[in-house]
Amino acid sequence: HHETLWTKKSYANFVLDLEFKVAKESNSGVFLRSGDIKNVLAALELQVHENQDAALYGMVGAIYNAQPPAKAMAKPVGEWNHFTITCNDSRVSLIFNGEEVFDVDLNNWKEARLNPDGTKNKFAKALKDFSRKGPIGLQGLHGKAQAPAWYRNLRIREMK
Repeated sequence: HHETLWTKKSYANFVLDLEFKVAKESNSGVFLRSGDIKNVLAALELQVHENQDAALYGMVGAIYNAQPPAKAMAKPVGEWNHFTITCNDSRVSLIFNGEEVFDVDLNNWKEARLNPDGTKNKFAKALKDFSRKGPIGLQGLHGKAQAPAWYRNLRIREMK
């Protein structure tokens, strides 16, 4: 059972600043510009969790199943981490604990179920065709372990 908190408002171009910490076995995430809050595969999800999950590019700081972070930046379980996420038209970037770990153009994801690097993903729709506006979601308890994740100091700044 998914416990996700959604913003009432929809956001298109924005900078989202937040801190998170995880428990052992946490498997959570931050959903961006969800096209359909009932379908977790209808939004980009930035992974927030304790370890690599079984999915390709399932590590913390990845765009789930689509883009890995350039390097591992996560702090140990129980310590606060900092994400600064920027969504600007087709570009999405992440600064993770002070280092930029990716800056990508979603228009490079041209086909369903395929990443630009040739690996397969689970998305029935090409990422370039994902919604460019929608609510932001924070996923709490998820996965077999039902281990929590915590968030604090969320700030969203909209861009024109």
